[in-house]
Amino acid sequence: MLTSFNEAQAQRALELAREALDIEGEAIRKLSARLGRDDSVPRAVALMMACKGRVVVSGMGKSGHIGRKIAATLASTGTPALFLHPGEAAHGDLGMVTAQDVLIAISYSGESSELAIVIPAVKRMNVPVIAITGKPESSLALAADVHLDVAVEKEACPLNLAPTASTTATLALGDALAVALLELRGFKSDDFARSHPGGALGRRLLTHVRDVMRSGDAVPKVKPDALLTDALLEISHKGMGMTAIVDDAGRPVGVFTDGDLRRLIEKAQDFSKLVIRDVMHPNPRRVHPEQLAVDAVAVMEEFRINQMLVTDADGVLVGALHIHDLTRAKVI
Repeated sequence: MLTSFNEAQAQRALELAREALDIEGEAIRKLSARLGRDDSVPRAVALMMACKGRVVVSGMGKSGHIGRKIAATLASTGTPALFLHPGEAAHGDLGMVTAQDVLIAISYSGESSELAIVIPAVKRMNVPVIAITGKPESSLALAADVHLDVAVEKEACPLNLAPTASTTATLALGDALAVALLELRGFKSDDFARSHPGGALGRRLLTHVRDVMRSGDAVPKVKPDALLTDALLEISHKGMGMTAIVDDAGRPVGVFTDGDLRRLIEKAQDFSKLVIRDVMHPNPRRVHPEQLAVDAVAVMEEFRINQMLVTDADGVLVGALHIHDLTRAKVI
Protein backbone atom coordinates (compact mmCIF):
# COMPACT_ATOMS: atom_id res chain seq x y z
CA MET A 1 0.00 0.00 0.00
CA LEU A 2 1.24 3.51 -0.77
CA THR A 3 2.44 5.33 2.36
CA SER A 4 0.37 8.40 1.42
CA PHE A 5 -2.80 6.27 1.37
CA ASN A 6 -3.85 6.12 5.02
CA GLU A 7 -6.34 3.87 6.76
CA ALA A 8 -9.14 6.43 6.60
CA GLN A 9 -8.71 6.78 2.86
CA ALA A 10 -8.69 2.99 2.44
CA GLN A 11 -11.93 2.73 4.38
CA ARG A 12 -13.50 5.52 2.34
CA ALA A 13 -12.46 3.85 -0.90
CA LEU A 14 -14.18 0.64 0.22
CA GLU A 15 -17.35 2.55 1.15
CA LEU A 16 -17.43 4.31 -2.24
CA ALA A 17 -16.91 1.04 -4.10
CA ARG A 18 -19.77 -0.62 -2.23
CA GLU A 19 -21.99 2.40 -2.77
CA ALA A 20 -21.32 2.30 -6.51
CA LEU A 21 -22.15 -1.40 -6.68
CA ASP A 22 -25.32 -0.85 -4.65
CA ILE A 23 -26.45 1.96 -6.95
CA GLU A 24 -25.81 -0.09 -10.09
CA GLY A 25 -27.43 -3.18 -8.60
CA GLU A 26 -30.51 -1.17 -7.68
CA ALA A 27 -30.66 0.26 -11.21
CA ILE A 28 -30.81 -3.28 -12.62
CA ARG A 29 -33.41 -4.40 -10.09
CA LYS A 30 -35.68 -1.46 -10.98
CA LEU A 31 -35.15 -2.08 -14.69
CA SER A 32 -36.22 -5.69 -14.20
CA ALA A 33 -39.29 -4.65 -12.19
CA ARG A 34 -40.65 -2.37 -14.91
CA LEU A 35 -40.05 -4.66 -17.90
CA GLY A 36 -43.59 -6.04 -17.76
CA ARG A 37 -45.29 -2.65 -17.78
CA ASP A 38 -45.48 -2.67 -21.58
CA ASP A 39 -44.76 -5.02 -24.47
CA SER A 40 -41.52 -3.36 -25.60
CA VAL A 41 -39.22 -6.27 -24.72
CA PRO A 42 -41.37 -8.96 -26.41
CA ARG A 43 -41.69 -6.72 -29.48
CA ALA A 44 -37.94 -6.15 -29.60
CA VAL A 45 -37.25 -9.87 -29.28
CA ALA A 46 -39.84 -10.64 -31.95
CA LEU A 47 -38.18 -8.20 -34.38
CA MET A 48 -34.81 -9.83 -33.83
CA MET A 49 -36.25 -13.33 -34.08
CA ALA A 50 -37.81 -12.44 -37.44
CA CYS A 51 -34.66 -10.74 -38.73
CA LYS A 52 -33.38 -12.36 -41.93
CA GLY A 53 -30.13 -10.43 -41.86
CA ARG A 54 -28.11 -9.21 -38.91
CA VAL A 55 -28.77 -7.19 -35.80
CA VAL A 56 -26.76 -4.00 -36.23
CA VAL A 57 -25.90 -2.28 -32.96
CA SER A 58 -24.83 1.36 -32.94
CA GLY A 59 -23.93 3.98 -30.36
CA MET A 60 -21.44 6.76 -29.60
CA GLY A 61 -18.99 7.08 -26.73
CA LYS A 62 -19.74 4.90 -23.72
CA SER A 63 -22.95 3.75 -25.41
CA GLY A 64 -20.79 2.56 -28.28
CA HIS A 65 -18.59 0.52 -25.97
CA ILE A 66 -21.67 -1.11 -24.48
CA GLY A 67 -23.04 -1.62 -27.99
CA ARG A 68 -19.93 -3.51 -29.06
CA LYS A 69 -20.37 -5.88 -26.13
CA ILE A 70 -24.07 -6.40 -26.89
CA ALA A 71 -23.28 -7.15 -30.54
CA ALA A 72 -20.56 -9.60 -29.50
CA THR A 73 -22.89 -11.37 -27.05
CA LEU A 74 -25.65 -11.65 -29.64
CA ALA A 75 -23.25 -13.01 -32.26
CA SER A 76 -21.85 -15.65 -29.91
CA THR A 77 -25.27 -16.85 -28.82
CA GLY A 78 -26.91 -17.52 -32.16
CA THR A 79 -28.04 -14.09 -33.37
CA PRO A 80 -25.85 -12.75 -36.23
CA ALA A 81 -24.83 -9.24 -35.19
CA LEU A 82 -22.27 -6.52 -35.78
CA PHE A 83 -21.38 -3.12 -34.36
CA LEU A 84 -21.65 -0.03 -36.56
CA HIS A 85 -19.95 3.18 -35.46
CA PRO A 86 -22.49 5.94 -36.14
CA GLY A 87 -19.78 8.45 -37.04
CA GLU A 88 -18.32 6.11 -39.65
CA ALA A 89 -21.80 5.15 -40.80
CA ALA A 90 -22.39 8.71 -41.99
CA HIS A 91 -19.25 8.46 -44.12
CA GLY A 92 -19.83 5.21 -46.00
CA ASP A 93 -20.12 2.43 -43.45
CA LEU A 94 -23.90 2.64 -43.65
CA GLY A 95 -23.42 0.37 -46.65
CA MET A 96 -23.03 -2.47 -44.14
CA VAL A 97 -26.74 -2.23 -43.36
CA THR A 98 -29.25 -4.04 -45.58
CA ALA A 99 -33.04 -4.05 -45.71
CA GLN A 100 -32.94 -7.48 -44.04
CA ASP A 101 -31.33 -6.12 -40.87
CA VAL A 102 -32.58 -4.74 -37.56
CA LEU A 103 -30.90 -1.72 -35.93
CA ILE A 104 -30.41 -1.30 -32.20
CA ALA A 105 -29.55 2.35 -31.54
CA ILE A 106 -28.18 3.19 -28.09
CA SER A 107 -28.10 6.70 -26.62
CA TYR A 108 -29.02 7.44 -23.01
CA SER A 109 -30.06 10.99 -23.85
CA GLY A 110 -31.73 9.87 -27.05
CA GLU A 111 -30.31 12.93 -28.76
CA SER A 112 -27.02 11.69 -30.22
CA SER A 113 -26.28 13.88 -33.23
CA GLU A 114 -24.44 11.03 -34.96
CA LEU A 115 -27.40 8.67 -34.61
CA ALA A 116 -29.73 11.47 -35.68
CA ILE A 117 -28.04 11.34 -39.09
CA VAL A 118 -28.16 7.54 -39.31
CA ILE A 119 -31.78 6.92 -38.27
CA PRO A 120 -33.51 8.62 -41.23
CA ALA A 121 -31.27 6.74 -43.66
CA VAL A 122 -32.06 3.33 -42.21
CA LYS A 123 -35.75 4.18 -41.90
CA ARG A 124 -35.80 4.87 -45.65
CA MET A 125 -34.54 1.31 -46.10
CA ASN A 126 -37.46 0.06 -43.96
CA VAL A 127 -35.00 -1.28 -41.39
CA PRO A 128 -36.77 -1.74 -38.01
CA VAL A 129 -35.20 0.38 -35.27
CA ILE A 130 -34.98 -0.61 -31.61
CA ALA A 131 -33.92 2.34 -29.47
CA ILE A 132 -32.37 1.96 -26.03
CA THR A 133 -32.48 5.27 -24.19
CA GLY A 134 -33.16 6.74 -20.76
CA LYS A 135 -35.53 9.35 -22.18
CA PRO A 136 -38.85 8.03 -23.53
CA GLU A 137 -39.70 11.44 -25.02
CA SER A 138 -36.38 11.85 -26.83
CA SER A 139 -36.04 12.14 -30.60
CA LEU A 140 -34.50 8.69 -30.90
CA ALA A 141 -37.18 7.03 -28.75
CA LEU A 142 -39.99 8.62 -30.76
CA ALA A 143 -38.41 7.69 -34.11
CA ALA A 144 -37.92 4.03 -33.17
CA ASP A 145 -40.27 1.14 -33.86
CA VAL A 146 -39.60 -0.13 -30.33
CA HIS A 147 -38.24 1.84 -27.41
CA LEU A 148 -36.52 0.16 -24.45
CA ASP A 149 -36.30 2.42 -21.40
CA VAL A 150 -33.12 2.11 -19.32
CA ALA A 151 -33.64 5.24 -17.21
CA VAL A 152 -31.84 5.26 -13.86
CA GLU A 153 -32.46 7.47 -10.83
CA LYS A 154 -28.80 8.42 -10.55
CA GLU A 155 -25.39 7.42 -11.78
CA ALA A 156 -22.89 5.74 -9.48
CA CYS A 157 -20.56 8.64 -10.19
CA PRO A 158 -20.65 11.00 -7.16
CA LEU A 159 -21.00 13.91 -9.59
CA ASN A 160 -23.89 12.12 -11.33
CA LEU A 161 -22.13 12.76 -14.62
CA ALA A 162 -20.04 9.78 -15.75
CA PRO A 163 -22.20 7.05 -17.35
CA THR A 164 -22.04 4.24 -14.80
CA ALA A 165 -25.40 2.95 -13.59
CA SER A 166 -26.97 3.80 -16.95
CA THR A 167 -24.35 1.88 -18.94
CA THR A 168 -24.62 -1.06 -16.53
CA ALA A 169 -28.41 -1.12 -17.00
CA THR A 170 -27.99 -0.96 -20.79
CA LEU A 171 -25.47 -3.79 -20.80
CA ALA A 172 -27.70 -5.90 -18.55
CA LEU A 173 -30.67 -5.30 -20.84
CA GLY A 174 -28.55 -6.34 -23.83
CA ASP A 175 -27.64 -9.55 -22.04
CA ALA A 176 -31.31 -10.12 -21.20
CA LEU A 177 -32.30 -9.79 -24.87
CA ALA A 178 -29.51 -12.15 -25.94
CA VAL A 179 -30.53 -14.76 -23.36
CA ALA A 180 -34.17 -14.55 -24.39
CA LEU A 181 -33.21 -15.03 -28.04
CA LEU A 182 -30.86 -17.86 -27.16
CA GLU A 183 -33.61 -19.79 -25.40
CA LEU A 184 -36.29 -19.11 -28.01
CA ARG A 185 -34.00 -20.14 -30.86
CA GLY A 186 -33.21 -23.46 -29.16
CA PHE A 187 -29.52 -22.51 -29.02
CA LYS A 188 -27.51 -25.32 -27.36
CA SER A 189 -24.04 -25.78 -25.93
CA ASP A 190 -22.92 -27.41 -29.19
CA ASP A 191 -23.96 -24.28 -31.08
CA PHE A 192 -22.05 -22.15 -28.59
CA ALA A 193 -18.97 -24.30 -29.10
CA ARG A 194 -19.12 -23.84 -32.87
CA SER A 195 -18.84 -20.08 -32.44
CA HIS A 196 -16.02 -20.50 -29.88
CA PRO A 197 -13.71 -23.07 -31.55
CA GLY A 198 -10.63 -21.59 -29.91
CA GLY A 199 -12.00 -21.69 -26.38
CA ALA A 200 -11.91 -24.48 -23.83
CA LEU A 201 -15.61 -25.23 -24.32
CA GLY A 202 -15.16 -25.37 -28.08
CA ARG A 203 -12.35 -27.89 -27.78
CA ARG A 204 -14.38 -30.04 -25.41
CA LEU A 205 -17.50 -30.06 -27.56
CA LEU A 206 -15.99 -30.10 -31.04
CA THR A 207 -13.06 -32.49 -30.61
CA HIS A 208 -13.93 -36.09 -31.44
CA VAL A 209 -11.94 -39.21 -30.67
CA ARG A 210 -11.03 -39.54 -34.37
CA ASP A 211 -9.33 -36.12 -34.19
CA VAL A 212 -6.82 -37.12 -31.50
CA MET A 213 -6.49 -40.90 -31.64
CA ARG A 214 -3.41 -42.71 -32.93
CA SER A 215 -4.08 -44.87 -35.96
CA GLY A 216 -2.39 -47.17 -38.46
CA ASP A 217 1.07 -48.40 -37.54
CA ALA A 218 1.10 -46.12 -34.48
CA VAL A 219 -1.39 -48.44 -32.74
CA PRO A 220 0.34 -51.22 -30.74
CA LYS A 221 -1.22 -54.64 -31.30
CA VAL A 222 -0.28 -58.30 -31.21
CA LYS A 223 -2.09 -61.62 -31.72
CA PRO A 224 -3.26 -63.69 -28.72
CA ASP A 225 -0.63 -66.37 -29.33
CA ALA A 226 2.25 -63.89 -29.28
CA LEU A 227 4.89 -64.32 -26.61
CA LEU A 228 4.90 -61.82 -23.78
CA THR A 229 8.40 -60.75 -24.84
CA ASP A 230 7.07 -59.81 -28.29
CA ALA A 231 4.26 -57.86 -26.70
CA LEU A 232 6.77 -55.98 -24.54
CA LEU A 233 8.74 -55.05 -27.65
CA GLU A 234 5.55 -53.74 -29.27
CA ILE A 235 4.81 -51.67 -26.17
CA SER A 236 8.32 -50.27 -26.22
CA HIS A 237 8.33 -49.45 -29.95
CA LYS A 238 4.91 -47.75 -30.03
CA GLY A 239 5.36 -45.76 -26.82
CA MET A 240 1.81 -45.96 -25.52
CA GLY A 241 2.50 -47.94 -22.38
CA MET A 242 0.23 -50.76 -23.59
CA THR A 243 -0.61 -53.05 -26.47
CA ALA A 244 -3.93 -54.33 -27.77
CA ILE A 245 -4.40 -58.05 -28.32
CA VAL A 246 -6.53 -58.63 -31.44
CA ASP A 247 -8.02 -61.71 -33.08
CA ASP A 248 -7.73 -62.60 -36.76
CA ALA A 249 -10.59 -60.21 -37.62
CA GLY A 250 -8.81 -57.31 -35.92
CA ARG A 251 -11.18 -57.15 -32.96
CA PRO A 252 -9.64 -56.50 -29.53
CA VAL A 253 -9.86 -59.40 -27.13
CA GLY A 254 -7.61 -57.93 -24.48
CA VAL A 255 -5.05 -55.36 -23.50
CA PHE A 256 -1.73 -55.50 -21.69
CA THR A 257 -0.31 -52.39 -20.02
CA ASP A 258 2.76 -51.26 -18.13
CA GLY A 259 0.70 -51.67 -14.98
CA ASP A 260 -0.08 -55.28 -15.86
CA LEU A 261 3.65 -55.87 -16.35
CA ARG A 262 4.49 -54.47 -12.91
CA ARG A 263 1.89 -56.69 -11.29
CA LEU A 264 3.17 -59.68 -13.26
CA ILE A 265 6.74 -59.13 -12.06
CA GLU A 266 5.55 -59.71 -8.52
CA LYS A 267 4.26 -63.18 -9.49
CA ALA A 268 6.50 -64.56 -12.24
CA GLN A 269 10.27 -64.79 -12.67
CA ASP A 270 10.62 -66.29 -16.16
CA PHE A 271 8.84 -64.36 -18.94
CA SER A 272 10.45 -66.14 -21.87
CA LYS A 273 7.68 -68.69 -22.41
CA LEU A 274 4.62 -66.74 -21.30
CA VAL A 275 1.95 -66.22 -23.96
CA ILE A 276 0.13 -62.87 -23.97
CA ARG A 277 -3.38 -64.39 -23.92
CA ASP A 278 -2.57 -65.92 -20.52
CA VAL A 279 -1.63 -62.62 -18.89
CA MET A 280 -3.66 -60.03 -20.80
CA HIS A 281 -6.55 -58.06 -19.33
CA PRO A 282 -9.69 -59.24 -21.20
CA ASN A 283 -12.63 -57.10 -22.35
CA PRO A 284 -10.76 -53.80 -22.52
CA ARG A 285 -12.54 -50.45 -22.35
CA ARG A 286 -13.13 -48.93 -25.77
CA VAL A 287 -14.66 -45.91 -27.49
CA HIS A 288 -15.85 -45.16 -31.01
CA PRO A 289 -14.14 -42.65 -33.34
CA GLU A 290 -17.26 -40.46 -33.55
CA GLN A 291 -17.60 -40.04 -29.80
CA LEU A 292 -16.52 -36.78 -28.24
CA ALA A 293 -13.00 -36.89 -26.86
CA VAL A 294 -14.36 -35.57 -23.58
CA ASP A 295 -16.42 -38.77 -23.29
CA ALA A 296 -13.21 -40.78 -23.47
CA VAL A 297 -11.76 -38.60 -20.72
CA ALA A 298 -14.78 -39.37 -18.52
CA VAL A 299 -14.27 -43.13 -18.95
CA MET A 300 -10.55 -42.85 -18.25
CA GLU A 301 -11.17 -40.89 -15.09
CA GLU A 302 -13.92 -43.23 -13.90
CA PHE A 303 -11.83 -46.37 -14.31
CA ARG A 304 -8.45 -44.74 -13.58
CA ILE A 305 -6.84 -45.80 -16.86
CA ASN A 306 -4.45 -43.92 -19.11
CA GLN A 307 -5.12 -45.67 -22.42
CA MET A 308 -8.19 -46.69 -24.39
CA LEU A 309 -8.78 -48.63 -27.57
CA VAL A 310 -10.87 -47.19 -30.40
CA THR A 311 -13.10 -49.56 -32.38
CA ASP A 312 -15.47 -49.04 -35.30
CA ALA A 313 -19.11 -50.12 -35.59
CA ASP A 314 -18.00 -53.70 -36.32
CA GLY A 315 -15.76 -53.82 -33.26
CA VAL A 316 -12.55 -53.70 -35.30
CA LEU A 317 -9.59 -51.86 -33.79
CA VAL A 318 -9.02 -48.59 -35.66
CA GLY A 319 -7.06 -46.54 -33.14
CA ALA A 320 -5.86 -45.96 -29.62
CA LEU A 321 -5.89 -43.06 -27.19
CA HIS A 322 -3.44 -42.09 -24.48
CA ILE A 323 -4.26 -39.54 -21.80
CA HIS A 324 -1.33 -37.48 -23.10
CA ASP A 325 -3.00 -37.23 -26.52
CA LEU A 326 -6.01 -35.61 -24.87
CA THR A 327 -3.81 -33.30 -22.85
CA ARG A 328 -1.93 -32.14 -25.95
CA ALA A 329 -5.25 -31.48 -27.68
CA LYS A 330 -6.26 -29.40 -24.62
CA VAL A 331 -9.38 -31.45 -24.13
CA ILE A 332 -8.31 -31.69 -20.50
